[in-house]
Amino acid sequence: MAGAARAGRRRRGARLEMTSLMDVMFLVLVFFIYCIFDMAVHRGLKVDLPNAKGAEEKGERIVITIAADDSMQFNGVALGREEIVSRVKELISLKMNLPVLISGDRRASLGAGMELLGELKAAGVEKASFQVSGKEK
Repeated sequence: MAGAARAGRRRRGARLEMTSLMDVMFLVLVFFIYCIFDMAVHRGLKVDLPNAKGAEEKGERIVITIAADDSMQFNGVALGREEIVSRVKELISLKMNLPVLISGDRRASLGAGMELLGELKAAGVEKASFQVSGKEK
């Protein structure tokens, strides 16, 4: 009888547990995704930023650039102020409450930036800030 019980059982070889390997690979994937999102690409026109101390913001955001001649770009696309505000409203309606970064040239008029900021706040933008160079004279 002991021989029959032994014959019924198959002999198992060494097993490689995949669960822990999958956990490690998932953590590596999460690490690389986090690193990719941390590498923010500036999607605007190169401008001469004003010098001031400021906190660095990371992550995905909407970039509005004001050039020295007060022309504006929305994520690298030249648009008027009204069109920019309407696009931001569309993003807000889609529940994409991304922070807005206004990157203004130091020679741009202060009025253009303030008018844009006022219209963005009226459109429902909760988080808007001006980009500075981070260096003081």
